[in-house]
Amino acid sequence: MNVSTLAEFYHVVCKKWTNKIAYKYKIDDEWKEISYNDFLTQAECLAIGFLELGIKKGDRVGIVSENRIEWVISVAALSLIGAIDVPLFPTLTSKQEEAIFNDCKANVVIVSNNFQLNKVLEFKENVDSLRHIIVMNDSTPSEELFVRKLSDIIKRGTALKTESERKQLLLNLRIKIQPEDIVTLIYTSGTTGTPKGVMLTNKNLLANCNAASQAVDVNENDTTVSYLPLCHCFERMVSAYLLWAKGSTIALTSSIETLMSVLAEIKPSFMTTVPKFLDTVKKKIDASMQAQGGVKYKTYNWAVNIGMKYVRNKYEGKSNVLLKPQYKLAQSLVLNKIKDKVGPNLRQLISGGAALSDETAIFFEMLGIKMLQGYGLTEASPVISVVRYDEDNELGTIGTAIPGVEIKVEEDGELLVRGDNVMKGYWNNKAATQEVIDEDGWLATGDIVKITDKNNIKIIDRKKFIIVNSGGKNIAPQPVEMVISQSKYIDQCVLIGDNREYCVALLTPNYSEIKNLADSFNIKYDKESDLLSNEQIVSYIKKDIDYLQKDFSKFERVRKFQFLYKPFTIESGELTPKLSIRRNVVEKNYSELINSMYGS
Repeated sequence: MNVSTLAEFYHVVCKKWTNKIAYKYKIDDEWKEISYNDFLTQAECLAIGFLELGIKKGDRVGIVSENRIEWVISVAALSLIGAIDVPLFPTLTSKQEEAIFNDCKANVVIVSNNFQLNKVLEFKENVDSLRHIIVMNDSTPSEELFVRKLSDIIKRGTALKTESERKQLLLNLRIKIQPEDIVTLIYTSGTTGTPKGVMLTNKNLLANCNAASQAVDVNENDTTVSYLPLCHCFERMVSAYLLWAKGSTIALTSSIETLMSVLAEIKPSFMTTVPKFLDTVKKKIDASMQAQGGVKYKTYNWAVNIGMKYVRNKYEGKSNVLLKPQYKLAQSLVLNKIKDKVGPNLRQLISGGAALSDETAIFFEMLGIKMLQGYGLTEASPVISVVRYDEDNELGTIGTAIPGVEIKVEEDGELLVRGDNVMKGYWNNKAATQEVIDEDGWLATGDIVKITDKNNIKIIDRKKFIIVNSGGKNIAPQPVEMVISQSKYIDQCVLIGDNREYCVALLTPNYSEIKNLADSFNIKYDKESDLLSNEQIVSYIKKDIDYLQKDFSKFERVRKFQFLYKPFTIESGELTPKLSIRRNVVEKNYSELINSMYGS
């Protein structure tokens, strides 16, 4: 697409797709629709309303909201006038928001509801630059003069100018916006350290959108469900730019709890997701079939074994004339029925944000869903590579770099990238910028990789997460954790072993499966947490773990483990807002338990 700013991008895209449905969204449990043309009208009217409030090019405007139509309209309106959006995860605390809005000197903050409004009101007086708070919900009451409703600002923008006057004014502003102007400040949640504001420009985002559109097979006939947070760069790139530019229809949902019902209603053909969700779906299907027992469960296991073997052979370039008709039979008897429940129209999934296990990837592939992995960083706008669905596709890799992105691997294995997608830098932090971008424009990703014979990128682990045991052996924790988490009794796994003689693990339990196991052993218990210390249960799960990690070297294997009675949470600081584990916090919070596994 031959545009140089997002302000141009919105006009060109909406002119092309005009009356096609751009977004679907729910209000009071009823699906609503907005066309590309009506979306642009709403964004333009909001932009005029923003101008009357005094918001101008370069101003920083915070957005604290779940996925909803007002989020994407607000971001578009700010881009039309050259203002900078600062989107935050709605799970952040008031103190965290205060620190970020002080750092970027936010002039305005847009929030979704009363809960989010109250968080901002707690620190409003501590952020000198903050002039206005805008609320998306019409029902949110406030007597404060600086609190306004988003709908009132849109109405005001509509009344202030005729359509031709509005378009002329925005055209005059549009021609002043430059490719190097900042569009968004995305504060990295960070598994360590203080969040830093990533400055992404018009050039960055458009370069990434154009390149990703060449690598990902989507079109105007696709429908997707957007459930990952739009404030995260990955989902924003896909649902606010890439799919949108292709003329696809995007259904917005803000709750993981209602996602399965939304999928059943929308029946998407394409989705972005994360491994955690896919692992959960797979485990639930396995558990559901096991509960049916008898012939049905045996038939299911047969079909899955045939399907997994067929897909694995395809990846490995092996041929088996007897396997293909067996696979066709497995599809007819079992796999197609499961596919219909998962998503009858679902043809493609792109997983990002963390490593996807081979077992999970093969499981969805055997159902007839193209399973692709993508990789990126916020600092790279964010897409760096994606798997292509061709003969060079390899299990366990993140594909090849998208067009326009150069890559090279340092001697220590760290992946460096360069291209128009690489950020302008960190906001007000020249030193941190220079730490990750060198004089030649190469961005250090912090990921240790290897390049396969087919030129695919394979992530080994984060550079800073590599464990060096007391014997000097290097251990990448991610592959071990991923394999152990395949156990249906385990939700999450954190490997420990830096400067230690052997590896241990902290595990969070899948209580529903552990209770099923207890029932099969006729074990009586008062509280479900009692099962985590039951010798028979622990012994059984240890055998499961030992089997799963049998292919690792002896020094990589978990020798001891402990179950935690509660899951990792954002509130405890153990998870980032995008649900990545903060290892240093986990190790600190459970230091005594860890030491007990080493006899100290």
